[in-house]
Amino acid sequence: MAGLNIAGLPLNLPLLMVVLGIGGTFQYGLHISLINSPSEYIQTFINRTWEQRYGTILHPDSILLLWSIIVSIYSIGGLIGSLIVGYLSVTFGRKKTQIYNNLVALVGAALVCTSRAAQSFEMIMLGRLVYGINAGVSLNLHPMYIGECAPQSKRGMVTVSVSFSVVLGKLMGFVIGLREFLGREELWPLLLACSAVPALIQLVTLPFFPESPRYLLIDKGDKEGCLKAMQQLWGPGEHCAEMGNMFKEKEAVGEQTKGLKDLLVDRAVRWQMISLLLICGAMQLVGINAVYFYAYDIFQNAGISAIEAPYVSLGLGITEIFTTILCGFLIDRQGRKTLLWLNYVILASTLTLLTVTLTLQDVYSWLPYASCMLIFIFTFSYGLGPGGVSFVLPTELFVQCYRPAAYAITGALLWLGLFLIGVAFPFIEEALGTFCFIFFLVFCICVAIYSFWVLPETKDRSMMEIMESFNKLNFGAKNEDKLVCTRL
Repeated sequence: MAGLNIAGLPLNLPLLMVVLGIGGTFQYGLHISLINSPSEYIQTFINRTWEQRYGTILHPDSILLLWSIIVSIYSIGGLIGSLIVGYLSVTFGRKKTQIYNNLVALVGAALVCTSRAAQSFEMIMLGRLVYGINAGVSLNLHPMYIGECAPQSKRGMVTVSVSFSVVLGKLMGFVIGLREFLGREELWPLLLACSAVPALIQLVTLPFFPESPRYLLIDKGDKEGCLKAMQQLWGPGEHCAEMGNMFKEKEAVGEQTKGLKDLLVDRAVRWQMISLLLICGAMQLVGINAVYFYAYDIFQNAGISAIEAPYVSLGLGITEIFTTILCGFLIDRQGRKTLLWLNYVILASTLTLLTVTLTLQDVYSWLPYASCMLIFIFTFSYGLGPGGVSFVLPTELFVQCYRPAAYAITGALLWLGLFLIGVAFPFIEEALGTFCFIFFLVFCICVAIYSFWVLPETKDRSMMEIMESFNKLNFGAKNEDKLVCTRL
């Protein structure tokens, strides 16, 4: 098996990419899109259940409130999962934490699957909360685990598989939510419980793969286990250079894991933290969910019926998959920096044009079609730039001792942003109308400038080399020969 290669990698590493993806960020993407399909059926179930219990019919506003709780509680669970993943990944290791996390998904699936039989919409809420915890852990643990398993020269391409799993999960949620599959009233409990399948697949297959080589050497001090893991993942051969870089990092920073407070106050990682917050933590401010929110009205104005709209959404999902694959091929060739600033410029330009076409759509009959095209361009640029690169950067910006805390902060901000945008954007759209994208437009311009002028390139560089680049920002040019780790 080790003799076979895919994209220059021994077969075991691509297999690990698939296995981690199935039970990792695939689950996050699945539940983001899946919940839209059975909304009408679940709201009917809530009303019937209430009537059977109390003999009264709920007011439509009360039904909408309960439905909103079912949708939004997923983000609360994700926030919880993000806050605990740092501790779990250090205490149990990357591999065991991911394995145990599948049990959480199975509990969530059992709750939502039996909710109709138990006549309890509260079980759907609890199941969504549990699903959120599972996704919150995976959304941070998956890129950390696979990034630490990748050789330096392939780190970008391998870690972009995390983004691919997200968009594949979204697409799968759209597909199985169609009426031709599980999108019918009698099947909605099975639709909500379908994530049990990827959880079981990963639960059975992941034990056959090794722990992260970096975790074994730097955190556990297991040189023999690290070498064995690298040989299993990368094939037989000389891995002295990779192990040498790990030893340098271990000697420089030690084994003590840094907490959230250390990450926030330590000058040695100040600009890494700023980069993390802007490019990864504030991802929701790019506007992708806001654009999707507006997409339904745009498609409708272009003459696409409500029945046809889900199939157009499939087109968006396919576009995301294509761009993620393209990002995987380009990220180790063009670099992270180039993909970021260039695509943020395109995103800002697209939002500007989209604001114009939406404002003037009643003036010219062809503008709604132009708006549809701009949505696809926006989706394309998002997947090629921030959507793919943001999963790679946390692994490269921080040394081993800071990485769990960095992922915890990134995940917490992502989930908090997802919740706030979901709650606030309908009101922003109502107040500003077609100018609702202005905040996202300004943010994209700012990050484009930051990525071009400030962010160091991390492509094909060791952690020590990346730290030296950030040392110039953290301590000034006069200390550029001094490693960041000497201040830790």
